[in-house]
Amino acid sequence: MTTPRIGTVMWPTRSWPEAGELWRRAEDLGFRHAWVYDHIAWRGATPWYDAYTTLAAAAAVTSRVRIGTLVTSPNFRHPVPTAHAVKTIDHVSGGRLTVGVGAGGTRRTSDAGVLGGAGWTPGERASRFAEWVELLDLLLRGPSTTFEGTYYSAREVVQEPGCVQRPRVPFVIAANGPRGMRVAARHGDAWVTSGAAEGMAPQDAVRSRLAALDAACEAAGREIADRILLTGFADEPWLASPGSFADLAGRYAELGITEIALHWPRPGTPFDADMAVFEAIAAEYGGDR
Repeated sequence: MTTPRIGTVMWPTRSWPEAGELWRRAEDLGFRHAWVYDHIAWRGATPWYDAYTTLAAAAAVTSRVRIGTLVTSPNFRHPVPTAHAVKTIDHVSGGRLTVGVGAGGTRRTSDAGVLGGAGWTPGERASRFAEWVELLDLLLRGPSTTFEGTYYSAREVVQEPGCVQRPRVPFVIAANGPRGMRVAARHGDAWVTSGAAEGMAPQDAVRSRLAALDAACEAAGREIADRILLTGFADEPWLASPGSFADLAGRYAELGITEIALHWPRPGTPFDADMAVFEAIAAEYGGDR
């Protein structure tokens, strides 16, 4: 069984140029992809810099590593300006951008409530997510898009010259429930999940979600080859040692996971880890594999 390829989640908490040095370091360590969370604020972390601006800057100081959001949030972004930013960063990066999209968080103390107004019900959140992804897909395929949905609209939006990557940048869809799985099966080039699930062991949760994804893809007549596991949200010792990583990576590969995202060690938080171990894992499992 092939060990999944690895990437890292970067923290948009440091100002430039210090942050730029970390992005270059991630590339030098051999990570296949480097991601950033898309939030206005997250778990009390300050400062917290904008994801898309960060990616544009990261694209300019790297040349090999794929970059992307994990994941873009419909909570405070509209598909039209998002598509414009995506196209621009895809050009700056020379076609290295991947866009992750999820339904968005529910905490009103973070980006779920920053625009004010009543909170969305779970049903509305799922419906908005599906429509948001549909419109973003249309906008990036271009060349001109007019769309009238329940929640989002666009009027003769011209996206020429379009993305470097054709027909558009790849989408990674974060989905666990049935409606989200259908969105992934219809629009996703890759899928991402964590092992966190109340009342379930992490590997059991991922196994169940992979089965649901397979069923949704079969119903849609599509396949999604890239299946990403976002680590750090379930009680598993990914960064305890290189051996611990190898054991867990092998177990998830057997389930069907093809990519693993590790958080860059962040001192003073639950995402802290021994940097020497982190670098040893990158040296052994990173690079072109």
